[in-house]
Amino acid sequence: MSGLSYRSAGVDIDAGDALVENIKPYAKRTMRPEVLAGIGGFGALIELPKRYKEPVLVAGTDGVGTKLKLAFALNKHDSIGIDLVAMSVNDILVQGAEPLFFLDYYVCERLDVAVATDVIKGIAAGCEQAGCALIGGETAEHPKAFIPDEYDLAGFAVGVVEKHGAIDGTGISAGDVLVGLQSSGLHSNGFSLVRKVIEVTGADINAPLAQYVPGAAAGLTLGAALLEPTRIYVKPILALMKTLGLKGMAHITGGGLTENTHRMFPDGLTAEIRAGSWQRPAVFDWLQQAGQLPDAEMHRTFNCGIGFVLVLAPADVEAALKFLAEAGETATVIGKVTASVGAAKTVMV
Repeated sequence: MSGLSYRSAGVDIDAGDALVENIKPYAKRTMRPEVLAGIGGFGALIELPKRYKEPVLVAGTDGVGTKLKLAFALNKHDSIGIDLVAMSVNDILVQGAEPLFFLDYYVCERLDVAVATDVIKGIAAGCEQAGCALIGGETAEHPKAFIPDEYDLAGFAVGVVEKHGAIDGTGISAGDVLVGLQSSGLHSNGFSLVRKVIEVTGADINAPLAQYVPGAAAGLTLGAALLEPTRIYVKPILALMKTLGLKGMAHITGGGLTENTHRMFPDGLTAEIRAGSWQRPAVFDWLQQAGQLPDAEMHRTFNCGIGFVLVLAPADVEAALKFLAEAGETATVIGKVTASVGAAKTVMV
C-alpha cells in the first residue's frame, strides 16, 4: 500500500489555499480603517472607531437555512452570501449598532473552489452593502461526513453603538407609529415550508413567475424570485438615526411579522399592523395560493413584503418617510402601537 496523505483522506489543502488567494481581492474591498490585520492570520485585529466615547459592542450570528437547497437546485451561488451577511447585520442594527466586521464559516464535503469563491464574493458584496469589513472566516472540508456537492454557511457580525444611543425599546408608548420597509422578497426565512409547497404542487422553479401569478414581472422566474437576496437596511437606517430619534426597530425574520414586530416592546403594548397597507411582492401571492396557506400562517412564517419595522413618534413620521424615500427605500405606515394588558404582542387588523 502506498503512503497515505491528507488529500487521499479527502481534504485538499491546496484547494483551500487557492480559495484564500481567490477571495483576497473581494475581502480587500470591504476593509475599514480600524482593521489592523485581516484575512490570512490566525486571528483578525480590529480597533474600535475613535469617534465613539462609550462604545458598546453588539453581536449577532445566523445562517441562511434551507434557502441553500434552492441555490443548489438552481446552481446559483453568487448571492447567497449576501443573505448570510444580511441576517446578522440587520439583527444588530435593531439595537442601533454600526456593523464593524463579519466572519463566516463555510463547510462542505469536498471543496469546489469555483463555487466557494462565488459564495464568498457574495459575502463580500453583503459586507460592502453593510459597510463592515470581512476580516476572516473558516473553510472546512468534511469528507464522508457531509452531503456531497453541498455546503452550509454560518456567520456572525460585531457592531458598535454609543452606550447612550443604544436602542432598547423602553421609550415606546401607545400612540407611536409603525413604519415598514419593503423587503426584497422572502429574505432567508420559511424555506422549509417553501420547499414543501414546491414538492406538493410540483411547481417548476425555472418557469416564469407570471405563469403562476398573472401580472408578475416579465422575465422573472419563480426560482429567481425565491432566491432574491435579503435586503440590507444598515446604511439608510444609520443615516436616518443621525437626523431623528428612533424608538425601536424590528428585523422581520423567523416568526414573520406577528412574532417579531413587538420583540422590543415593553409589556402592556401591542403592535397593531394593518394587513394590506403595503404592496406585497407577487412571490408571496404564489406561495399563499399554491400552498393554500391561511393569512395567519403567512404572517407568522414570512415577512410578507415588510423586512424591517421602525417605531416612531407621530411627529417624526413624515420626515422619516421622506428621508427613506430619498435613500431609495420603500417605506409605508403599516400600523400603530396601542395599550393592552399582559405581555407585548402583535396583531393583524
